[in-house]
Amino acid sequence: MISVTWSIFLVWTKIGLLLDMAPCSVSAKPCPSVCRCDVGFIYCNDRDLTSIPTGIPEDATTLFLQNNQINNAGIPSELKNLLRVERIYLYHNSLDEFPTNLPKYVKELHLQENNIRTITYDSLSQIPYLEELHLDDNSVSAVSIEDGAFRDNVYLRLLFLSRNHLSTIPWGLPKTIEELRLDDNRISTISELSLQDLTNLKRLVLDGNLLNNHGLGDKVFMNLVNLTELSLVRNSLTAAPVNLPGTNLRKLYLQENHINHVPPNAFSYLRQLYRLDMSNNNLSNLPQGVFDDLDNITQLFLRNNPWHCGCKMKWVRDWLQSLPLKVNVRGLMCQAPEKVRGMAIKDLNAELFDCKDDGMISTIQITTAVPNTLYPAQGHWPVSVTKQPDIKTPNLNKNYRTTASPVRKIITIFVKSVSTETIHISWKVALPMTALRLSWLKMGHSPAFGSITETIVTGDRNDYLLTALEPESPYRVCMVPMETSNIYLSDETPECIETETAPLKMYNPTTTLNREQEKEPYKNSSLPLAAIIGGAVALVAIALLALVCWYVHRNGSLFSRNCAYSKGRRRKDDYAEAGTKKDNSILEIRETSFQMIPITNDQVSKEEFVIHTIFPPNGMNLYKNSHSESSSNRSYRDSGIPDSDHSHS
Repeated sequence: MISVTWSIFLVWTKIGLLLDMAPCSVSAKPCPSVCRCDVGFIYCNDRDLTSIPTGIPEDATTLFLQNNQINNAGIPSELKNLLRVERIYLYHNSLDEFPTNLPKYVKELHLQENNIRTITYDSLSQIPYLEELHLDDNSVSAVSIEDGAFRDNVYLRLLFLSRNHLSTIPWGLPKTIEELRLDDNRISTISELSLQDLTNLKRLVLDGNLLNNHGLGDKVFMNLVNLTELSLVRNSLTAAPVNLPGTNLRKLYLQENHINHVPPNAFSYLRQLYRLDMSNNNLSNLPQGVFDDLDNITQLFLRNNPWHCGCKMKWVRDWLQSLPLKVNVRGLMCQAPEKVRGMAIKDLNAELFDCKDDGMISTIQITTAVPNTLYPAQGHWPVSVTKQPDIKTPNLNKNYRTTASPVRKIITIFVKSVSTETIHISWKVALPMTALRLSWLKMGHSPAFGSITETIVTGDRNDYLLTALEPESPYRVCMVPMETSNIYLSDETPECIETETAPLKMYNPTTTLNREQEKEPYKNSSLPLAAIIGGAVALVAIALLALVCWYVHRNGSLFSRNCAYSKGRRRKDDYAEAGTKKDNSILEIRETSFQMIPITNDQVSKEEFVIHTIFPPNGMNLYKNSHSESSSNRSYRDSGIPDSDHSHS
């Protein structure tokens, strides 16, 4: 029993020792104090480091070292021992040479925004498994890249050298490269040998360089059989490049150059191309059939070119009208001649292209044979006499229809001149419409001066009457759907048609009688008699009005004199003045005679006299006492009536 217990104790003791020793056997190096480690990701970025810290764990797979001040001397030699590292981010540091001592198995290296000038074979041969190399925004030049520097990098797929100092494409690039970015450099020439081995290249970006047609070899792109995208934006090309690889090319960007003509075979055999952009160039016309091989084109952008819609562009109108609805063509707007400026090419009718019809013009040419040794005498040059066709007035019974094919048109417009000032518009729609915008403009007027008139018509209507138009004037009528029941329209260009109002003389025939009446318009008119009668009535009315005014004025004056208000006058002997001041008081006599009796006589009856006081206006006192009450034996009230104590003793 004791032996069994002792055996169990020994077993558990060994297990405890093994568990205690296990962490020591698999322990890894601790994370550097200035960094943060998280399961293979080492974060040492944005810490103002001048060197890569030592002591990075061996299981690290990704190193984040960007946004520091690390220079070439700050890369320790022990860094190459980290065999599991596949991605290193060293952008925005202070490197001036391609770094060495990098881990051997790194696949993705970001070195952009440094000051790297030289790239050597020794530095690149240490990382033979590199697949992506980002060297944007450095100071790399063509002479600073050692010949054959990339010969051991047989896995390199992406090489980014944008915004450097390259004047040409580096030689000896690996055949495995699939994407090469060289935009915003100083490349002015590309030899045919620099790209001939890059048969796996799929995307080539050469934007913002100094390339012209003389600096491009005729066959420089021919061997790029797997190329799917080529961008030559912001260069100095005057013509579209030729001999482009037609097997797989799908996108071609040529905008912002100086292209003024396109060779007829520029896009030959590009049957996979579906996006072509030649905007912001100097194109005025296109050779006929230049787009015939573009079987898969769906996006064609030709904006901001000075298109001259002459006879050479008539084929473009026909080609546009034959395209299926899925093809999106933008920018084919006429800039000249002036009469079609601002109009879409596909909406022009045949007459607006100024193509002379040989069947309508007959030429008679008179020539005189002249010996080769003598100059022709004066007057013996060939003389051409041209007979112009007759100009016909518009037929009022004719329906002017649009020229596009009705199969692909969403709106078909019909017009008919009803009178000299009225045009009847009718239309048919291929899709249900919620509303349509109808606009019309008199030809010869610029839309910038507000000559366009617009209105919104509901989708259930199919006609409209234009009124108040000018006689014998051409008009352009356009319609565009406002909403089509949630059905997407790939081209919102208005559907337009041109028509003309009828001449004025067609609705105002001039006969012999009319002409005689025009010469003597007032011969049989009743206007003079009416004028005489009206004048006589006016004179009589004025005379009567004057008489009434005089009578009213005279009677009014007499009435005012007879009815003047009298305040009632009294004879002078009815009043007697009393007191020392004028108009202070008046004594009214009730008897036929009176006798002045002293006031101090008590025998006189107070009833014999009635004293009336005349009050001055505005409440003024009749008596103004210039002395104080203490110095006078008699005082007065404000009303001017003496106190009773002083009136009677």
